[in-house]
Amino acid sequence: MNNTVNQAYEKVKIVRSNDRPTALDYINNIFTDFIELHGDRRFSDDAAVVGGIGRLCGVPVTVAAIEKGHTVKERAIRRFGSPVPEGYRKALRLFKQAEKFDRPVICLVDTSGAYCGIDAEERGQGQAVAENLVTLMGLKVPVISVIIGEGGSGGALALAVADRVWMLENAVYSVISPEGCAAILYKDAKRAADAAEALKITAEDSLKNGIIEEIISEKNIGEPEFYNALKSKLSNEINGLSALSKEELTNKRYERFRAIGRF
Repeated sequence: MNNTVNQAYEKVKIVRSNDRPTALDYINNIFTDFIELHGDRRFSDDAAVVGGIGRLCGVPVTVAAIEKGHTVKERAIRRFGSPVPEGYRKALRLFKQAEKFDRPVICLVDTSGAYCGIDAEERGQGQAVAENLVTLMGLKVPVISVIIGEGGSGGALALAVADRVWMLENAVYSVISPEGCAAILYKDAKRAADAAEALKITAEDSLKNGIIEEIISEKNIGEPEFYNALKSKLSNEINGLSALSKEELTNKRYERFRAIGRF
């Protein structure tokens, strides 16, 4: 096994660490006056998706984030950051509310994928994800999404159709987990490291392929200076996007995704 393979899968291990900051750590350190809003107004609330309104450097914003939790108990309640339909519908409700009140949207993504239980499928998991993709593509307010850990499949993309998509330097972004890919393609989940390399899951790969705009340094991650630097970057980007007309904003977002995969 070569060093590149090791490096790709090592990043997967890093972002799955219990000690890594989760979405709520970012929310508590970047936004002020944050008020969490609950429920999808259809069935229930989903602890894997945390959303609400707050201020970013004084500017009102809507925040939608996937939360894994730190302790075993927290992770069990939040299903290790795997949302069910109610979580995506909660985010959808917040996206539409943000558009109504002309608030920018900031998404924080950290999930291995949408919850794959039978009950989630019975309640329309696929449709919930698809509705988010369609709504975000046409949302008439600025949207920034930051992959802070794992960005797995449609479960991540449901909060990542944005004007700007950033990744932390050790974050990963992929259509499937390395273990799942290895089990399908190699018939051996133990070859996850090989799959990680083949999938091109790292931030460097995503930047090279035009899937993201920027890689965020993890220097001093979890410390005040780290959060302050990210807060400043988010604020500056929101200010720039807010200067665009609604038509310019949505057209540029459409062209951004149309350009992916074009060689």
